[in-house]
Amino acid sequence: MRFDALPSPCYVVNEAKLIQNLEILQQLRKRSGAKILLAQKAFSMFSLYPLIARYLDGATASGLFEARLAAQEMGGENHVFCAAYRAEDMPELTALCDHIIFNSVYQCKQFAPQVLAQGKRVGLRINPECSTQEGHEIYDPCGKLSRLGVTREEFDPAVLQLISGLHFHTLCEQNADALETTLRAVEEKFGEFLPQLAWLNFGGGHHITREDYDLARLERAIAHLQERYGVTVYIEPGEAVALNAGVLRTRVLDIVENKGSIAILDASAACHMPDVLEMPYRPPLRGAGAAGERAYTYRLAGPTCLAGDTIGDYSFDTPLNRGDTLVFEDMAIYTMVKNNTFNGMPLPAIAVEHAGGDCELVRQFGYEDFKSRLS
Repeated sequence: MRFDALPSPCYVVNEAKLIQNLEILQQLRKRSGAKILLAQKAFSMFSLYPLIARYLDGATASGLFEARLAAQEMGGENHVFCAAYRAEDMPELTALCDHIIFNSVYQCKQFAPQVLAQGKRVGLRINPECSTQEGHEIYDPCGKLSRLGVTREEFDPAVLQLISGLHFHTLCEQNADALETTLRAVEEKFGEFLPQLAWLNFGGGHHITREDYDLARLERAIAHLQERYGVTVYIEPGEAVALNAGVLRTRVLDIVENKGSIAILDASAACHMPDVLEMPYRPPLRGAGAAGERAYTYRLAGPTCLAGDTIGDYSFDTPLNRGDTLVFEDMAIYTMVKNNTFNGMPLPAIAVEHAGGDCELVRQFGYEDFKSRLS
């Protein structure tokens, strides 16, 4: 099947680009000695887990279901962090995971004996109280009243008898300079404890596979921590694994006029690319420019009843027509994992584009997928 024959809407992951990203990460592993895990919260296309497993050390989960998915489909190391665990989930999590990372001293003390009894590793997430991002407060774990991670004031050294490592995650789509700033805060607040530990997890948010990412700077940061404190460094990229590796193929259903031209697509920002509204951001569109940059400008919008279900304003060299195909780029990450069926919207199909342009339709969704979420 060729790209033009795929159903619409459809997420299409380019295998060659995914491998390119994975090779960058694999070389980082080899040069630095760090361990790299797939953060499933960004990309959980498990049909590709066997491929990913050839390049990475394993996966990390945000709860029981992701942990189960990684155990069933990925193999390798299996880590989990959750802001708060349910007691009834702990037996299975302890069976599935190698590292279980807690978000509070209370839950660490409550569940660590159970985890340690099974020979698994316990970790604690810390909050270095060092914000390095602007404009995305919803994604800032070091923001005011953050519930994520234990501050130095709330840290109890007694947990050192239970844990083998610390975890922090403070970045969002950032470069290695932000990591360096964060590490200075980590060392200042928690450095005295690191020599007693076996590992330090840098979390995610590292845009390692972006063209301008400073890999050498990241490797220096890893080397510094490993050499000074004797810890193994873990990194948990999600976006970097599938960055720019997927598109969303969509179709123009109708064009309406209201002091401007509005193209209604069969894909929805609210349902199929929620980060467009949550971040917010304007996703790149193949063959299009910014509003007013080219001859014909349109507002692109979804078909739901949500008035704000708009993707953005784009311009084109020629007028759009009903039935035209549009291709949004960088749509592998935070799309499939976050989509929904609001308004009874069908979920996009999922496909893989192999070398030579042949496409494999991996999954299609229908009415039963919508109905099965309800009662």
